Amino acid sequence: MKRNKIKTSGLVLMIISTIFGFANTTVAYEQMGYASIIWYALAAVFFLLPSSLMFAEYGATFKDAHGGIYSWLAGSIGEEWAFIGTFIWLSSWIIWMTSTASKVWIPFSTTLFGSDKTQSWGILGLSSNQVIGILAIFWILTITWFAVRGMDSIARIASIGGVFTILLNVLFGVASLLILYLSGGHFAQPIHGVTSFIQSPNPQFQSPVTLISFIVYAVFAYAGTESMGGVTDNMDKPEKTFPRGLIISAVVITLGYSLTIFLWGISTNWQKVLGNDQVNLGNITYVLMNNLGYALGEGFHLSAAGSAFLGGLFARFAGLGMFIGYVGSFFVLVYSPLKSFIMGSNPNFWPKRMTRLNKKGMPAFAMWTQAAVVVVIIFFVSFGGSSAQQFYVILTNMGNISTSFPYLFLIAAFPFFKRKQNLDRPFEIYTNRHWTDFIVGVVLFVLAAGIGFTAIAPVLSHDYQTAFWTVIGPIFFGFVAWAFLQYQNRKKTRSRNWIEDPDND
Repeated sequence: MKRNKIKTSGLVLMIISTIFGFANTTVAYEQMGYASIIWYALAAVFFLLPSSLMFAEYGATFKDAHGGIYSWLAGSIGEEWAFIGTFIWLSSWIIWMTSTASKVWIPFSTTLFGSDKTQSWGILGLSSNQVIGILAIFWILTITWFAVRGMDSIARIASIGGVFTILLNVLFGVASLLILYLSGGHFAQPIHGVTSFIQSPNPQFQSPVTLISFIVYAVFAYAGTESMGGVTDNMDKPEKTFPRGLIISAVVITLGYSLTIFLWGISTNWQKVLGNDQVNLGNITYVLMNNLGYALGEGFHLSAAGSAFLGGLFARFAGLGMFIGYVGSFFVLVYSPLKSFIMGSNPNFWPKRMTRLNKKGMPAFAMWTQAAVVVVIIFFVSFGGSSAQQFYVILTNMGNISTSFPYLFLIAAFPFFKRKQNLDRPFEIYTNRHWTDFIVGVVLFVLAAGIGFTAIAPVLSHDYQTAFWTVIGPIFFGFVAWAFLQYQNRKKTRSRNWIEDPDND
């Protein structure tokens, strides 16, 4: 039976739906206002485009491999480094689950009540963060329980979430342009020349360190292109389709982010709407959507109650769409990256229990191990003691750095990949060795600077709790991967020695 192969247009849509995140634009606007646009553009020029072309070369060369980035790294720098790098990549999904399991209750609350009420959730003397932490633990355990039983059909909810996300973008665009027309071309966030696109209205993003650290947010917003490497064997002429799709989608996503951030200024005045303690990186999307609906109601000269009602509807719609999207994403991501890594990497690296699949084709033991790790992290972060604002900054920074860190491996391995002999390279952009090394150096510098300054910023403000949780993810999981490999290697050596000389104690 002939399978339909993925063509360029299909790949572009896949990449855009995977990478473009509506919530990324609201976070960018909250952190930097219009000034975030230039950082997103710089991240596209110095990270997205050059790295996408590198991933295109990886993907075209290893087009028949099933292990995704593990195959890329193993074919470039060896299996042990590939294992460590891919283990850190897997950890970024674990951190994503950790942060999102806590954040998912905000759209749930918004759908029910029309606004974020999670900060008032307290029971039996527990703070709101602790209550959300317990709910997040329950969420992870419940989804893992269902997923190991092979109920992956529930992941179809993700497609419904995708429809809601498209409708959300359409609603946002139409409402913003209507508000602009009804207000006579007036922007709620005034533009004062070039300064508005350079200087952030957020007092927390004024210093050079915090400005440079914002590039991690931009890199996070572009993360995901490497995940397409796992489907190259399903593409029509992957050596042409993959690079073409990456380049087209990179341009479209960059323009989409820049335009969306700019349009937020039509309805939202930063000082009036965002400059208070009730707004955090967890509820920012719903605050902005509520305000968008309210501003549209004012544009139509509705009463204050009518405008508030419309704002509540907009927030509920955003909350419902995001919640459904999260449900679908969790049912896929709770097993997909883990299964891909375990089944794509060298089976000799793993204990048999980790690689064993149950009757439903799920690595059940590995999934419950993953769930236990996520539960422990959620417990320590949520019961560590911090304000709601700081709590969501910690979760966001954890996710951003953990997502950005694996790119250091992929980019640093590229020169070694280029020096490999006897590889069939159907697609090549980087043909000059010196230019290749220079571009790799620039991308690595951008990544390292963004990660480094994100880690340093809370230290400079003596916020050591945020600093610790910001950097611990990739360091901890990198050490675990290294220690795991050392243990497995020693175990194999002892087993081999015993087989050769069973009488030797």
